[in-house]
Amino acid sequence: MKLAVYGKGGIGKSTTSCNISVALAKRGKKVLQIGCDPKHDSTFTLTGFLIPTIIDTLQEKDYHYEDVWPEDVIYKGYGGVDCVEAGGPPAGAGCGGYVVGETVKLLKELNAFDEYDVILFDVLGDVVCGGFAAPLNYADYCMIVTDNGFDALFAANRIAASVREKARTHPLRLAGLIGNRTSKRDLIEKYVEAVPMPVLEVLPLIEDIRVSRVKGKTLFEMAESDPSLNYVCDYYLNIADQILARPEGVVPNDAPDRELFTLLSDFYLNPRKPQVTNPEEELDLMIV
Repeated sequence: MKLAVYGKGGIGKSTTSCNISVALAKRGKKVLQIGCDPKHDSTFTLTGFLIPTIIDTLQEKDYHYEDVWPEDVIYKGYGGVDCVEAGGPPAGAGCGGYVVGETVKLLKELNAFDEYDVILFDVLGDVVCGGFAAPLNYADYCMIVTDNGFDALFAANRIAASVREKARTHPLRLAGLIGNRTSKRDLIEKYVEAVPMPVLEVLPLIEDIRVSRVKGKTLFEMAESDPSLNYVCDYYLNIADQILARPEGVVPNDAPDRELFTLLSDFYLNPRKPQVTNPEEELDLMIV
């Protein structure tokens, strides 16, 4: 099974991806997580350090793919999750999407895709240009990480459009949204009412999730010394269980940009007032 995790930049995709990878490993699956971001920090909370990237390794080997071995690019992370970082070109000097394509090409030549039960692509921000949309060409499911805010849902809608486009050529499905660090879900619910799609989980504002990123540890590793965090791990285990059940998923019909803007802004500009069903209730409200 191949999964692709997308979402607005800074929304918590990498932290979410790492914890989902461990949750899948806890369910007995052999997991490979591939970081598809030039800053190559997707797997930091799994390994505790910034592992060498595939592009760095290829440069060292003068781009002789036959000289690259799996142990040169695949590193073991917490919980037995294997980790790969695609890396990227210097800023302003190349296409990061091209590097993602080269990463997939190399891993195929190493037969790495045949070694795992689950491969998870953690993809850069909300950039859905051809290069960074490449993981969708291989994925069975896409998961979108969002919060209860306008910008993240606007990005989610653009990613949903990419899923719809890629689903024309192969059986890709959107598994659903993952709400991250959000105390409310009203705007998320408003969006999925307009663009029907599953909501896999909504994680509340939990400071330990942010701290885990700084510490370079997954919530599962932190829970080993602090059992009070086990309830946070359950959120990720729930997501893993839903994915392993191979849900039907959806091919989303994204909302046009202007309609989405109106939908989400109107939610706050013109909030619905509670309906009064009978005169007695109206009198009660007047008294209050």
